[in-house]
Amino acid sequence: MGFEDIKALLINKFGEGIIVGEDITGLQPALIISPERIAEVCLELRDNEKTWFDQLSCLSGVDYGIEENMFGVVYHLASIPYKTQLTLKVRKYHDRSRDELPSFPTVSSVWKTADWHEREAYDLLGIGFEGHPDLRRILLPDDWEGYPLRKDYKVQEYYHGIKVD
Repeated sequence: MGFEDIKALLINKFGEGIIVGEDITGLQPALIISPERIAEVCLELRDNEKTWFDQLSCLSGVDYGIEENMFGVVYHLASIPYKTQLTLKVRKYHDRSRDELPSFPTVSSVWKTADWHEREAYDLLGIGFEGHPDLRRILLPDDWEGYPLRKDYKVQEYYHGIKVD
């Protein structure tokens, strides 16, 4: 199935509002999915015999910048049987002054590998994943302050008495 076929399949299954946009400027076109429905979409794409996206190759968190006040997640899917790939994106506005983190539904129940990918996005960007079985830091120490890949991150001067450069 090609990009347009997958788009039509998702619209037929979930309705017009499931796809909120397209990003066709990069090397691989992407469907921008309604954020609250991403887990349902991923499950359908994994289990549908026409698509069989049986592998989550990569999941990356994105901070779109201070001016945008938007965070997102990019999902790179692969269908090993059909030798095809698909990119999905979700985006959400988030006021950086709030204590709560921007969050999206977890896809760790769809692909086990998402567990660690989502933990990395949480650890480095402060993106939460609703329903994740073990959302905690994976690369940084538990008591690290902030999220180093955010555009507004301020490096702490010292960590346990050691100067941080």
